Amino acid sequence: MGDTQTGRPRGRRREADLNDARLMQAAREVFAEQGWDAPVSEIARRAGIGMGSLYRRYPSKELLAQRMRIVGMEQLVTQARTALTEEPDPWAAFARFLRDALSAQGPGGPLLPLVGGRLPATDEIVAAAAQLRAVLDDLVAGAHRAGVLRADFTAADVPLLLEHLTARIPVTDERATALHLRYLDVILAGLRTPAADRPTTLQGPAPDWAELSELWNAPEG
Repeated sequence: MGDTQTGRPRGRRREADLNDARLMQAAREVFAEQGWDAPVSEIARRAGIGMGSLYRRYPSKELLAQRMRIVGMEQLVTQARTALTEEPDPWAAFARFLRDALSAQGPGGPLLPLVGGRLPATDEIVAAAAQLRAVLDDLVAGAHRAGVLRADFTAADVPLLLEHLTARIPVTDERATALHLRYLDVILAGLRTPAADRPTTLQGPAPDWAELSELWNAPEG
C-alpha cells in the first residue's frame, strides 16, 4: 500500500526517513569537526548516501543547514513537552528535560549552535523557534512557581546551558555523554533552591530571546 500523502510505498518512505536521519547526524558531526566550510561530499560519505540522493533532498548546503536548525528545535520541543507531560513534579520535569536533551545530542554536539547565525531565518524556522521558546518558558515558569528553581535563571539560559554542557571531549561518545550528564548534576545542584551556601545572584546579565535571535540569525540581504 502506498503512502497516502506522497503516493510512495511505505518502505521507500521509511528508507527516505532513515536517510534523512543519517544525514542530520553526519552533518552535525562534520560541521562540528570542520566548521561551516566542510564539504557536502564528506557529509554524504559519512552518512553512507550518494551525492545524487543528498542533492535531491537538499539542493544546497544552506537548505541542509536550515533543516538541521528545524530538526534541532523540534527535538528540544518534543523532549520538553514529554517531560512536562510525564513528570508532574516541576523540578523533575526541568531536570528530565535537560538530561534527555544532553543524552540525545550525539557526538556532534547540539545542532543549533553549529548552523545558527549563518543564514537568515525562514518562516518555518521562526515558527519552530516560537514553539521552542513557549515550551521552555512553560518549563522554567513551572519550576519558578514551585519555588524549586532559582529566580534569576531564565528560559533563555537553557539553550546556552546545553551548549556549554556539550563541549566536545576527546573520548568515546559513551564516555562524553556520561561526563556531560555528570556535569549537569553539578549544575542542577546549583540551580535548585534552597541552599544556604548559594550565591545570591549569578554572574553577568541573563540572556534573553532577542539576544539569542541575534546570535543565531544572520541579517537579511
